[in-house]
Amino acid sequence: MRKYIASAAAAALLAGLGATAYATTGTASDSRPLAGMRILISNDDSMQAAKASNSDGLGLYELRRAMCAAGADVVVMAPWQVQSGKGTAVTNGGVVTAQRRTALPAGYENDCAGAPARGAVYGVCLSDGPCTKDSASATPADTVKLALRGGLKAKAGWTEAPDLVLTGINSGPNISASVNDSGTVGAAVAAVDQEVPALAFSSSGDESNTFFPRANYRAHAEFGARLVAGLKQRGLLTSKFALKVDYPDVSTGVPAKAPVWTRVGDGAVVYHAFEQRGNSDSFDIALGLCPVDGSGEGECAEGRKDADSTWLLDKGHVTIAPITWDRTYGTPVDARRELNRIEHFVKHEAPRP
Repeated sequence: MRKYIASAAAAALLAGLGATAYATTGTASDSRPLAGMRILISNDDSMQAAKASNSDGLGLYELRRAMCAAGADVVVMAPWQVQSGKGTAVTNGGVVTAQRRTALPAGYENDCAGAPARGAVYGVCLSDGPCTKDSASATPADTVKLALRGGLKAKAGWTEAPDLVLTGINSGPNISASVNDSGTVGAAVAAVDQEVPALAFSSSGDESNTFFPRANYRAHAEFGARLVAGLKQRGLLTSKFALKVDYPDVSTGVPAKAPVWTRVGDGAVVYHAFEQRGNSDSFDIALGLCPVDGSGEGECAEGRKDADSTWLLDKGHVTIAPITWDRTYGTPVDARRELNRIEHFVKHEAPRP
C-alpha cells in the first residue's frame, strides 16, 4: 500500500454553489488540497441518478464533483442497480461487467474534465456482456473488490491501489442497527479489508424520509472534501478502520452542527416487519420507523449517550464513527494511537459545516 505524504494545507474555494473554505492549517495557497490523490468512489444506490426522489445515486455525483474540485483524480465503480441493504454481501460466481457511462446526469458532465481519469463512471452488473436496463447488479462490496483486484488497472490504468475509497453519499443515514445492513458501509469495509483507507458518507432525507434533497448531498460532499483534506494533511488516512460520516437534513435552512465523535447506537431507527398474507406461506416485507428521539421500547430503545442516531437525528450534528472489519468481540484495537488522534481531530480540528 502507498505511503501518504501530506501536502501543505490549503484555504480554498470549492467550485459550484457557495464558498467552501478548507479547514486546514499552514500558509500554502493551494486551492486543490487533494491534488495527487487517486480516489475510488462507490455506493449502494447505483450510478443511475434517474429517480425524482434522488434516491438512486445522485449523492455519488455530488461526492465526485466535490472531490474533483478539490484536485483528486476520481474513478467511480458502483452497482448497476440500487443495492440498498446489501451489507457486505458478495457474489461468489458468474461474470461481472464494468460498463462505462458516457452520458452523465445533467450538470455533472464536466466536473472532472481536467483530471487524468476524467472522473470515469462505471456501473457494474452481473452479465456476460453489456449491461442492460434489466441486468442484475453487482453488490456494493463486489464493486470495491473488483476495482481493487484488477478493475482499476484494466479500466483506468491504475497499477497501484487508490489512496482512498469513498462510498456514498447514501440516500438516508446509516446509523444504529442499520449499519449492519448498509451496503454503503459494507463497501467501505471491503476497502479496509484490502488495506485501503475508506470513508462511508450518508445523508438524511427531508422530513418525509422519501425525498433526498440535492442541498443535503451538496453540503455533505463539500464538508467531506474538507474533512478528507484535513485527514490527509495530518497523515490520518488509515486502513485499520473505516470512518462513517452521517449528515443531518439541512434542506430547511437550518445548518448542520459541528461534527461529533460517536459510537454506533445499540438501538434501531428502522426495523424489518413481516406480515403474513392470510394463511399462506408468503409474508409482506415492510420497514418500521422508531421514534427519532430514542424514546422507543424494545429494539427501538437507545441506550448509548454517544449514539450516532441521537446526535444526528435529535441534535442535528454531523456524526463520525469508526467502523472495523474485525467482528471478534473484545478484540483489542490494534490502532489505538490512530484512533485517538482521529478522535482528537474530529473533536478539536475538523472542519465545521
